Amino acid sequence: MEIINIKNLIHEYRTADEETETVRAIDGVSLDVEQGQFIVILGHNGSGKSSLAKHINALLMPTDGTIWVDDMDTRDGKLLWDIRQTAGMVFQNPDNQIVATMVEEDVAFGPENMSVPTGEIWKRVEKALGAVGMTKFRHKSPLKLSGGQKQRVAIAGIIAMEPKCIILDEPTAMLDPVGRREVIKTLHQLNKEKGITIVLITHYMNEAIKADKIFVMDKGKLAMQGTPKEIFSRVDEIKGYGLEVPQVTELGYMLKKSGLDIEDGILTVDQLLEQINKMERDN
Repeated sequence: MEIINIKNLIHEYRTADEETETVRAIDGVSLDVEQGQFIVILGHNGSGKSSLAKHINALLMPTDGTIWVDDMDTRDGKLLWDIRQTAGMVFQNPDNQIVATMVEEDVAFGPENMSVPTGEIWKRVEKALGAVGMTKFRHKSPLKLSGGQKQRVAIAGIIAMEPKCIILDEPTAMLDPVGRREVIKTLHQLNKEKGITIVLITHYMNEAIKADKIFVMDKGKLAMQGTPKEIFSRVDEIKGYGLEVPQVTELGYMLKKSGLDIEDGILTVDQLLEQINKMERDN
């Protein structure tokens, strides 16, 4: 079952300094996301990936084309709140989403604004904090948390609204490596254990390795789509869009170019070692 259905999406806007100039940020994009998938959207700065995310959350309206979120048309103003409850959004800077002085109160903010009964709110807060591993910090001030912990609190705040889908616009961009690993691990757990559809926008290639499907944006268009192995097997093509590949994929690619019998699209160190061991056995 599709939870996101995008057909011929176009988004244009006028520049602030040149009122007569129109920029096409998204140019005829069509894609589908199945309920329960873990999706990654890649693209260099200005490729249109963040604009696409904002359309899924109905923060932007199509200039042309359509987006359905759980069969709801994002152009229908009457459905705006239902759409945002279905597809919650987590932004790059967690400080922009923190509104309370205590972690549990911050997580409760969304359900409170949905007029959820008090007893149900605290059940949701308990579940949400547990889902992101932040229960022991429930009485802490968010300001005293690390970047990774703040981002997990922001994710918990969305979970407490019980969305079917969570869209994350470069949620690890401001985090250190430890914080990035914490957040990505949390997202995969939510996807596998809770069945929540994840749409992750990132510029870290390693965060895309375990995705069900990758979409690559370039100049507002959908340039590539496929599984991680399919996408990262096309090293020269993806580099042509100003992107890199995971380090182990790059190493496997270089070894193959040097003449070794290494298959395309190596995604993990274990896969590369298996390929090298196989060559040794064959010899």
